[in-house]
Amino acid sequence: MTDGLGQADRRDDGLFGPGSVTWRVLSEPVMWIAGLRAMYMQALHPRVMKGTWQNTVLTRPDEAWGRFTRTVEFVRIRTYGTTAEVERAGARLRKIHASLRGVDGDGYEFRLDEPELLLWVHCGEVGSYAEIARRSGVHVTPTQLDEFIDEQRRSAAVVGLDPAIVPASMAELDAYYAAMRPKLGACAEARRALRLSFTPKLPLGLLPLRLVVPPLNILAYASLPRWARRMYGTPAIGLTDAAVTLALRAAFESSTRMPPQVFQLTIPPRPQQSESAA
Repeated sequence: MTDGLGQADRRDDGLFGPGSVTWRVLSEPVMWIAGLRAMYMQALHPRVMKGTWQNTVLTRPDEAWGRFTRTVEFVRIRTYGTTAEVERAGARLRKIHASLRGVDGDGYEFRLDEPELLLWVHCGEVGSYAEIARRSGVHVTPTQLDEFIDEQRRSAAVVGLDPAIVPASMAELDAYYAAMRPKLGACAEARRALRLSFTPKLPLGLLPLRLVVPPLNILAYASLPRWARRMYGTPAIGLTDAAVTLALRAAFESSTRMPPQVFQLTIPPRPQQSESAA
């Protein structure tokens, strides 16, 4: 049997495997909203945002969406790839990050692979997966969400972080956010990226998504914590937190009834299991 990554006989489930909470959570199409939310969270670290903006022309559809699709592919391999595939993808990413530099508002040059920046990006991503899973009604318990955050320390190691410094539970993640808040803020680049996200300039091949992406961006943004929306200058945007949770639950329920092909452009597919892995 051939699996989703082209392996003729899958004996290596990589970092996680079919018994992991990671496979349970990331198999849900509603995680696309989590991915969008993660980008809004990550942009609140000024150096992360400036470094991204300075190394990617986000106003060009081909570059912005190219970066997005590369990120989706990396998440797919990291989540479902074999150990060798994950190691290759991680090595490529670490090499790219090591070569990139950014300049902050004070003129200080920094590396994009500094641990503080990598940790913020990691926490913005996995925290968004956990939050959207919790609020949308994905069938995971609070204990399983803690397990998910702990499992994702393996993902952190792939990008070059020491797992020992990475939050291992929802409580540790909340404490991390509280400690980081004084360092955060929406720089000019973050505010511009926010505006662009609501009127995306898509490549020709993705034009059918023009009607789908803006509402999901709005929902992803509205799911941010109030302190994050306040940094952007839009704490309310006309939706209560309860209304956002209801919308997320509706999105989850509707996505479970849609054919998988609808999400092929954006959702990393779970590989089929060979008999040896079942």
